[in-house]
Amino acid sequence: MIEGIIRWSVQNRFFVLLATLILVGIGGWSLKNTPVDAIPDLSDVQVIIKTSYPGQAPQVVEDQVTYPLTTAMLSVPGAVTVRGYSFFGDSYVYVIFDEDTDAYWARSRVLEYLSQVAPTLPPSARPQLGPDATGVGWVYLYALVDRTGQHDLSQLRSLQDWFLKYELQTVPGVSEVSALGGMVKQYQVRVHPDKLRAFNIPLSHIQMAIQRGNQEVGASVVEMAEAEYMVRASGYIQGRDDLANIPLGLNVNGTPILLKDVADIDVGPQMRRGIAELNGEGETVGGIVVMRFGENAQKTIAGVKAKLETLKAGLPEGVEVVTVYDRSGLIERAVENLWHKLLEEFIVVALVCMVFLFHVRSSLVAIVSLPVGILAAFIVMHAQGLNANIMSLGGIAIAIGAMIDGAIVMIENMHKHMERLVLQGKALTNENRWQVVAESAAEVGPALFFSLLIITVSFVPVFTLEAQEGRMFSPLAFTKTYAMAASAALSVTLVPVLMGYFIRGKVLAEHKNPLNRALIAVYMPVLKAALNYPKTTLVIAGLITVVGFFPVTKIGSEFIPPLDEGDLMYMPTTYPGLSIGKAREILQQTDKLIATVPEVKSVFGKIGRADTATDPAPLTMIETFIQLQPREEWRDGMTTESLKKELDALVKFPGLTNAWVMPIKTRIDMLATGIKTPVGIKVAGPDLKEIEKIGRRLEQVLKDVPGTASVYSERVVGGRYIKVDIQREKAARYGLNVADVQQVVATAIGGMNVAQTIEGLERYPVNLRYPQDYRNSPEQLALLPIVTTSGQRIALGDVARVYVEDGPPAIKSENARLNGWTFVDIDGVDIGSYVKNAMAVVADQVELPAGYSLNWSGQYEYMLRAKEKLTYVVPLTLAIIIVLLYFNFRNFAEVAIIMGTLPLAMVGSIWLMYLLGYNFSVAVGVGFIALAGVAVEIGVIMLVYLNQAYRHMLEECEQKGVEPRKETLRHAVLHGAGLRVRPVMMTAAAIIVGLLPIMYGTGTGSEVMSRIAAPMVGGMLSAVVLTLLVLPAVYLLWKQSKCIGEA
Repeated sequence: MIEGIIRWSVQNRFFVLLATLILVGIGGWSLKNTPVDAIPDLSDVQVIIKTSYPGQAPQVVEDQVTYPLTTAMLSVPGAVTVRGYSFFGDSYVYVIFDEDTDAYWARSRVLEYLSQVAPTLPPSARPQLGPDATGVGWVYLYALVDRTGQHDLSQLRSLQDWFLKYELQTVPGVSEVSALGGMVKQYQVRVHPDKLRAFNIPLSHIQMAIQRGNQEVGASVVEMAEAEYMVRASGYIQGRDDLANIPLGLNVNGTPILLKDVADIDVGPQMRRGIAELNGEGETVGGIVVMRFGENAQKTIAGVKAKLETLKAGLPEGVEVVTVYDRSGLIERAVENLWHKLLEEFIVVALVCMVFLFHVRSSLVAIVSLPVGILAAFIVMHAQGLNANIMSLGGIAIAIGAMIDGAIVMIENMHKHMERLVLQGKALTNENRWQVVAESAAEVGPALFFSLLIITVSFVPVFTLEAQEGRMFSPLAFTKTYAMAASAALSVTLVPVLMGYFIRGKVLAEHKNPLNRALIAVYMPVLKAALNYPKTTLVIAGLITVVGFFPVTKIGSEFIPPLDEGDLMYMPTTYPGLSIGKAREILQQTDKLIATVPEVKSVFGKIGRADTATDPAPLTMIETFIQLQPREEWRDGMTTESLKKELDALVKFPGLTNAWVMPIKTRIDMLATGIKTPVGIKVAGPDLKEIEKIGRRLEQVLKDVPGTASVYSERVVGGRYIKVDIQREKAARYGLNVADVQQVVATAIGGMNVAQTIEGLERYPVNLRYPQDYRNSPEQLALLPIVTTSGQRIALGDVARVYVEDGPPAIKSENARLNGWTFVDIDGVDIGSYVKNAMAVVADQVELPAGYSLNWSGQYEYMLRAKEKLTYVVPLTLAIIIVLLYFNFRNFAEVAIIMGTLPLAMVGSIWLMYLLGYNFSVAVGVGFIALAGVAVEIGVIMLVYLNQAYRHMLEECEQKGVEPRKETLRHAVLHGAGLRVRPVMMTAAAIIVGLLPIMYGTGTGSEVMSRIAAPMVGGMLSAVVLTLLVLPAVYLLWKQSKCIGEA
């Protein structure tokens, strides 16, 4: 069938070329329109429910909001993990789904279950779904700065909230624009309890009066003079004066009592849970652009930048927008780096062809067919909606060497046919050209097609990887598979046609090419020795294989090699209970220190959380985005690692546990597992105090484990509370219920937003509370005056005990079980070995009470899952290869000979990894899977040539009428292998040299790509030795039984 396709293509060359032009046209259009991103979106399908419950303590939020929501969400179809966070005034519930779930289907299911549980929540708790975005959604961050000092933080925040936010949300691809830091303007009504007592007004009456004094109503229409006039009664509060003049009633003399008679009315900042800071210069207002799920990152960022440019004209004088994090730089660097690698590979592969063939026009066949194969891959990529990122482009990059194998072997075979014509005294003419092309291509075409098909299909098991590793490597698997499938198809259609057009003129005979002569001169004596002592050769090969696996025990393991994103993030952990004032001070000090390092371009610090459901950060969490200068401006010898070490030594604060991480990867990990460090331990149980005790014990035990850089267990009961314990019997004496006392506590102490002003398009809250000197200590709180409904005047201390106690600063839960987390940062050791040691230490030294459990999490969680998957993915690859080989050779002995090449190929991989200091990871596993296909290919090519020589020998013996002798067989094997060293070396050289730019490349994405390339390069080096020496020896031993005479 394959031969038939080759002959048809040669006869119908016009149609083949026409189809190629159409393919190139569609491929070019697909390439231009393919979305571009830096790395694949690794985040899980997740839906976030954010519930604001203003002024409430974490324990109240957990009991009344988070727990009911998490238990309801556990039964959502497809939900894998339900993670709850209860903070002061906010609840976040993350519902994480399995990877096959459609994001919008998941949202509709969560909404359905939310509608069932929402009525049971407190009236002031309003749950809402977060944006349709993922952990990778934070693509662009900016800060609003006024260096002239004309605008304060509240004015800058108003600009962000009411101008920039809505304008930027119109950009295609933007899901949400959230504000960070600054001050939200608030009208603060501070009521004097003594005046309330004098006028005999309860606090609830003031709340009602403000709400009733902030209304507007329409009253249909009035018809006058043949026109309609719509009636509108104004009544919105539009400023301080409107608030001051709200009536509360009349005094005994009939004089109106106004709000200003019993309260001070000021404009001040609303209580906040997040601060932004720029370059250590002081507080600022930030904006976070969150990209919608599955959008084109580069296009979205370009749209945001263009929109900001147009909006700058509308900003007040002196206000400027400063970019503090921009992922498009990383995207451009990553993609440009890989395009350069592809170009380098092109050139290197072209050089390999030229050097071996000494014929420029012949090498054009390979060079022309290669881009066609790549464009074909882009057509399928675009149709499937895959992004062009470092992984999808990397798939093409690792396939390039193997893609031109078919063309190389066919060109080489045609050269051989042309040499034979010359020996027969004939020349290649226009009459016999296409016949020679068809014959030479048909001779090796079927075997080549199968070997390229093996490379294609052997990569299919990578698609079985799931979750993060699946999302990371499936784009690479797709593109490599498409590129190899395209090259397999082109090798039997386009390549023979191109050969006919390009291979013309004088072709240098193989024995005249100095490189080939040198190769044969080196190879022949060694091959003769191997064939003279085939059994010894096999024993030596076996010993090398056994000894070659020695470094396996010395190589560590990790999940995915760290990816250098070009920017850094500083994420230290502080101790709980930190005040907002102290948080601001720490943030500015750390930023100022970081900004002094010459490699740093800008420092944007964030402590606490932004106004978005995608940011469940407590007030103790610092996230500082560090934009770095371009690499060429760095000091000599500076690397990202040395920069981290310098920053770590520079920023030393008591109570801060430093962590220097990559922005994208960390956000993904935090949202997937909640753990921001490589290793984390989740302690689950019913009692937070016991969980904290276990956490502290883990801290003590783990700090002595070799490789621990830092270890920090959350202080889950490290918060400080002032407890108002209402005494029901005492309250009952004054006719008060618990709710009556609580209303005074919530409003007078906590402050309650009772209304909002409407000032044009802007909205600002009105807050009601007592003056500060009534609520600045437990003693003052106990004296807090309460006016009862019957007019009695009592203190809060008369009906409640007021005292200080410890409690949870924030509460975390996973699948409705309370959690405490321990974060472990490691240094100088691989994750696999570290966790193995740490687990043994923890099992030995930490005792768990009944009802408590320990779960190892973070990257380790993924690594375990990937390892488990790869244990049956690799055998599956081998099974697929065996089946395909059998289809081609129809002989188990030949299949066994080729499969025997794999152990020796692995030896080279393992040694190269050991020498380069790489750890086993999913990337390395993918490299091994890719190696299986290409190593087999060389064996197939060698076996095809040996079979050709064997058949030729049998024909000669038949013509002469003699039985084949062992000596004749040895000579045939020597001839088959020795004289065909060129195509074997060319295919191997094309693959190895084609991978070198990736393996030794630097720049964004190189860390992962080099891990994939290393096993392939090392394996190919040892596979070539095996193919050239061991395979002929095995073949000789196998065929000897059919020959007569002494060996």
